[in-house]
Amino acid sequence: MTPASPNRDRPLAALLVPDLLELLEEAPEAIASQTEELHPADLADICEAFPEAQLAPFLAALPRDRAADVLEYLDEEVRVTLLEELTAREAASLVGAMTPDDRADILEELDEDVADEVLAELTPEARRETEQLLEYDPYSAGGLMTTEFVSVAESTTVEAALASVRAMARAGRKEAMNTVYTVDDGGRLRGVLSLRELLAAPEGARLSDVAWTDIVTVLPTAAQEEVAQLTSNYDLVSIPVVDDSRRLIGVVTVDDVIDVIQEEQTEDVQKLGGMEAIEEPYLTAGFFTVLGKRAGWLSILFVGEMFTASAIQRFEGELAKAIVLTLFIPLIIASGGNSGSQATSLIIRAMALGEVTLRDWWRVASREIPSGLTLGALLGAIGFVRIVAWQWMHDAGWRIGGLALGTDYGTYHVRLALTIWIALIGVVTFGSTVGSMLPFLLRRFGFDPASASAPLVATLVDVTGLVIYFSAAALILGGALL
Repeated sequence: MTPASPNRDRPLAALLVPDLLELLEEAPEAIASQTEELHPADLADICEAFPEAQLAPFLAALPRDRAADVLEYLDEEVRVTLLEELTAREAASLVGAMTPDDRADILEELDEDVADEVLAELTPEARRETEQLLEYDPYSAGGLMTTEFVSVAESTTVEAALASVRAMARAGRKEAMNTVYTVDDGGRLRGVLSLRELLAAPEGARLSDVAWTDIVTVLPTAAQEEVAQLTSNYDLVSIPVVDDSRRLIGVVTVDDVIDVIQEEQTEDVQKLGGMEAIEEPYLTAGFFTVLGKRAGWLSILFVGEMFTASAIQRFEGELAKAIVLTLFIPLIIASGGNSGSQATSLIIRAMALGEVTLRDWWRVASREIPSGLTLGALLGAIGFVRIVAWQWMHDAGWRIGGLALGTDYGTYHVRLALTIWIALIGVVTFGSTVGSMLPFLLRRFGFDPASASAPLVATLVDVTGLVIYFSAAALILGGALL
């Protein structure tokens, strides 16, 4: 189903709503002809700008199939409110005109009792199709598929197949009309060809001679992410769903796959930001819903950051002897967090695209460790130059921050610069390694790799980064801290 749009600017609605409301009051029979040129999505925008009491009469003034198309594009909250206010028979009349997969999706949105009442009012065939789809996990291939597809016996001739396809198209809505599937006498999938290939096939040929037999299929239990991945990898406009006996039971179309991709990307982005995924559009989600999704992770991250204070307290003596070390704490922990965030973002995306799997963890580690060493050395070199320049300004008569570091000022700064360099190599390498390995660890234990958010990685790296930094300072500065 095309996802309903959130509240947004509606210049078209602002222009047409007053006229359509007036027309609805004076001549409702003219509504259909006056709006027939509008796309259902645009008409849905207009409906969302109507007073709530006028929405049902407006849809009732449209042809049933047209009203069903508009219903599909309505905002979910508006759609649920509308259907729950209608009688079960009126609601069934609307959803019954929709494709089976969209019908099942909409019934999933409704209160269970209301959905059962609407389901009971559907025609026996529509009820059977819908109940079959409702049995599947909504996030699986079975939950995404439509049972309206074109299948023809493999022994059929091209001319007979064309006549059959034409009859199917004229008989009613078939969502997956661009692809023709061939089946044997037992309904098992044997071949596939596009409508264009069927039109171009030699006259008199049988479908078994012209159809492709190398077919990408999925089971109804396949996760929606797998369906999206296969569709992308093979540039498909639809993907057939088969049972264990390879009988064709449905088809997932590319519009549903696009919805899945958008949904998964939204969820991953939200998780990467350090929060739980919000299933509703931002502006329609409840205040406390959003608060709950954010508060949990923020609390976890806050507790994690408390260990940063513990690390600083552990090296309190060194800091008291060389206050200058505190100036570089933000530099150190930010560099580690940034490198870790880069690494985890790269790996999570690679996992989502199927470019890496669990077995590739060592290959990833063998790339990220030298990458971290190189990047750390680069950042350390920049920091070294910065501190040496600081020394030069001091020698030229500048007094930086009122710091008095003793008579051996130049030597101290060289050792301080070396400390920063070594610390950055260690921290960035550690951050890159943790950031790249954490998604593998989460997936290994059955969690979503996207939960390895940038804030989480940064929090993990902060504490260790400080330990590495202060340890390097104690080792390299040595007596200078006394």
